[in-house]
Amino acid sequence: EPPDTPTDFSCQTQDMRIVTCTWSQGRDTYLYGYHSPKYTLSEEFSQKPVPCTVSCSEQCLCSWDIGQQRIYNITVTVENPLGKKTATDVFDVTHRIYPAAPFQLWEECTDTEITLYWKHRKKEIELFCQTEVLQPDGKVEVHNSSDTQHHYASITLGGLQPYAEYTARVRCGAAKHLWRWSEWSDSRTIRTKEATPSGKLDIWREITPVLGGRNVTLFWKQAPSFRANGRSISYEVTWEKEDGSEPESISFSSVYNSTTISIDKHSYRISIMAKNTVNYSLPSVLIIPRAIGNSRKLSDSELKEEQVNGTDDGIFITWEPRRIYDSYIIDWCNFPMLQPCDLQWKRFGPNTSNAVINSAAFVPGVRYNFHIYGSVANRASLLEKKTGYLKELPPLLDPVVEKVELTFNAVTLSWDSYPTSESQSGFVRGYHVYVSPIQEDCNLKGSKKHLLPGDSVLCKYTIENPEEKRYTVKHLLSNTKYKLVVKAYTGGGETPIVNFIYIDTPLNSNMLYLLVLLVVVPSLIAAVCRWKMKWVKECCCPVIPSPSKSKVLSFKEFKIGSDKVLKISDCIPDMLAVDSKAEAQKL
Repeated sequence: EPPDTPTDFSCQTQDMRIVTCTWSQGRDTYLYGYHSPKYTLSEEFSQKPVPCTVSCSEQCLCSWDIGQQRIYNITVTVENPLGKKTATDVFDVTHRIYPAAPFQLWEECTDTEITLYWKHRKKEIELFCQTEVLQPDGKVEVHNSSDTQHHYASITLGGLQPYAEYTARVRCGAAKHLWRWSEWSDSRTIRTKEATPSGKLDIWREITPVLGGRNVTLFWKQAPSFRANGRSISYEVTWEKEDGSEPESISFSSVYNSTTISIDKHSYRISIMAKNTVNYSLPSVLIIPRAIGNSRKLSDSELKEEQVNGTDDGIFITWEPRRIYDSYIIDWCNFPMLQPCDLQWKRFGPNTSNAVINSAAFVPGVRYNFHIYGSVANRASLLEKKTGYLKELPPLLDPVVEKVELTFNAVTLSWDSYPTSESQSGFVRGYHVYVSPIQEDCNLKGSKKHLLPGDSVLCKYTIENPEEKRYTVKHLLSNTKYKLVVKAYTGGGETPIVNFIYIDTPLNSNMLYLLVLLVVVPSLIAAVCRWKMKWVKECCCPVIPSPSKSKVLSFKEFKIGSDKVLKISDCIPDMLAVDSKAEAQKL
């Protein structure tokens, strides 16, 4: 194939002595040896071939001494037996300077400044340089400077952090006609010198009343605005009575962040400073007020603990702002069930009245307690208490029914010892009582229906007061077997129903009395009657006397057939009554 036209053809110089032209050779011509492509360079203005030898690998290049000529019109020609192609570049050498990379970097520094020096190979060329600086926070800054054509160039970087690492590198280009930047120099990492620690430590305390005084546990941490500014750091804790007595102090290495001191009931001023090899930081101060009886303990117990809610970002807390305070502090334990509990605290400005508290240690189902303090002139006062969960979960344990009281149509359940305290995995909001006959679905008056996974129906009763741990289920059937269960529920719901308790309601006593009246009493009477049949018969059904045995019939017999007939003439009646005239006439 014929050769391709050379692409990316350009010429440049690093030192104003040698010009180097480069280009891309294009696709393979599949001609080799004597027939492979041949490259030649010529200069149009001088009408002479360029005295250079072409070498090709990834790119082709050709270099030669420029002499006194400054403007060139260079043509590169590529030729093989199948064709010829050319490319041209017209340029002023002074506009095509591509400097060599700066080298041999060194520095001088203080705690806040670095002066960086470097060398370059061609001192006659006026250069414009860029210094790239990698900051300790990962950000990159670029600083520009002009080369003054000395044996070395320099730039001073100010406003730096003490005892911090910076990484710098330099590149340069022609100051008058910037053609291309040089390659970057090797990077150099520089650490500024140490200085006095800047800012203050963030400090806090926990006060525990003891016999004759108080134990004060002090905590400290490096606030975002604090910088150690040194290789090694230590802490010095000083405490003294506010009446001006001799102070006491103790030092700790950098691995410590808390200590406990014992003080009496007087007011104390406590300060904590950080120290490096240069000096101390400004002191952070706390005032522990004079103890009056058990005032702190009383105020702690008198404050009502309010419930707060968790969000996706943390636990949301609000408080009532007071104008007298210059800041607010919230403290809590990352691990409330452990000792020590890893006390944490966070400070807020005077115009803040809410916050979202979050920690990597927060987990669902654990109750966290928060204390909100107001601080003025380094004196902190407890203002409010909050308690809440990052996320509520169902209760870990179901209430255990400890007492069952039965009647024929009701059952009373009691679970008095069930805890509603911090050990729960959510705030216990109340209870559900579920009940159903063994053999059929439930349909009791005053209940709601609850469908189990197996499609069986329970009766559901709700108790909305978590401290009400007694409930009576009414309208039961007597002499019936029931299954029951009591479930506590939280903001996270309740656990699935698994285990029931079983009861048998007794027989209705009123029905028993009726049974006695309707069955037993008549049966008893019948038995007695059978036993005393003759006497009863004589009392209740006496024998009717036969008229033939009556003295009335002791008269002279006159018979009509087999019956005796009394003639009226044989009997003198005391009275005679005739019912009707017809009867009388008959007679």
